[in-house]
Amino acid sequence: AFRLSSQRLTPIESDSVSPDELTRQLPRGLYTTFSTNHGGTRVLGLSAHLDRLYPLTESTPKPSASRVDLRWALAQLAESNAPGESRFRVIHSDSDGTVYVIVQKFTPPAKEIYERGVHAVTADLVRHDARRKDTGFIAASQSQRAQVGGDVYEVLLTKNGRIYEGMTSNFYAIVPSVIASPKGEAISVSGRGLPRSTRNDGGILVTARTGILLGVTRRAVLRLARGEGMGIIYRAPRLDEAFAEAFITSSSRGIGPIVKIDGRAVGEGRVGAWTKRLSLAYAAYVEE
Repeated sequence: AFRLSSQRLTPIESDSVSPDELTRQLPRGLYTTFSTNHGGTRVLGLSAHLDRLYPLTESTPKPSASRVDLRWALAQLAESNAPGESRFRVIHSDSDGTVYVIVQKFTPPAKEIYERGVHAVTADLVRHDARRKDTGFIAASQSQRAQVGGDVYEVLLTKNGRIYEGMTSNFYAIVPSVIASPKGEAISVSGRGLPRSTRNDGGILVTARTGILLGVTRRAVLRLARGEGMGIIYRAPRLDEAFAEAFITSSSRGIGPIVKIDGRAVGEGRVGAWTKRLSLAYAAYVEE
């Protein structure tokens, strides 16, 4: 970890064993997390990540490093791990504007995760301020984060029986094209969630739009889903729904298929056709 002031990186001594543990030791502030691609030379959606750190508000202290300074620092640190990839967490302190950079060597998730899918558990917890990526949430969710490991790949945040997002990801369910509306009648949905459209060929993506942190990868995946002919409904999926498929997205993991939630199989308990289709589209998008 380093403090960044202009174009000067000052190492921080710490015996922390994870970015989360180290983050809890640093001053509270805004943060973003991402990994590099192409041998440490590229970051997908870097400008969007930096937007989280440099909000245009009078109450936010002036950062100790500009965007240009930060890009310089990221390049220097990524080069030290090249040709391997790096994973970064950048924090902008609320108290005095100090910019902190945490870097670690990054190994992409194993192929088995994408081929076989993963298991998730739920926790009755949501962010206090969904649009603010605040390190305070890392401390507040410490016990829930400790559940990740072994057979559990992600913790899904819920409220009133609905899944809003993952602890470090966005969440999506895929349901059949004909669903039950809140009033009980059957409706066909497509496009941006409008009824009686036939643009899609059977895949409806359900994902929350309010009460969540809008991920950088989420934006790209929603655009790709429309391009693949999927319909989209913006609401938090219900825990008691029968999902055909489910997946999460994040900058470091891309599209991660979920085949079991709280011990209950999602769909047929394996990676579904729509998730595979979107994964191929996203891989092509990243490469481009």
